[in-house]
Amino acid sequence: MQPSRFTSPFPAPLPAALVPDVSGIEAFNAAYATALASGAVFVSISRSGRHWAVKADTLTAPAHTVDERTAAALRDAVARLVRVRLAGPGSAAGPTYVVLYGVAGERRARALAAAVHAALCRNPGPLVRLVSRPAFSSGSPSPH
Repeated sequence: MQPSRFTSPFPAPLPAALVPDVSGIEAFNAAYATALASGAVFVSISRSGRHWAVKADTLTAPAHTVDERTAAALRDAVARLVRVRLAGPGSAAGPTYVVLYGVAGERRARALAAAVHAALCRNPGPLVRLVSRPAFSSGSPSPH
């Protein structure tokens, strides 16, 4: 995805297909700068060996806040993903960010990134529903 081809590079909710793949530092820097310039909540996926990482934060959106309900939903979702081994060690959710390591497959990473982005944009429902799906938790390659 070329981050600059959209008026708002990270519209909410962001469809999974539009989550930028920022594998490589140049792609990451470009996508992050675009989100920062537009004041949008940042989200991305990147390849890390055989696995994928999901990264999202609100530091690019200074006027944006994350309420406690949403922060709790993010923490719970990340803990569950790590517990069922759909995300690896080091995955975390903080007050302004989410990072998931060791995600198997681009499709799953995109689905998680879109759901995390929605949660950071004040709609935790998609993330809660996604991590609660038996097919998703069982390791099915298609979380949809």
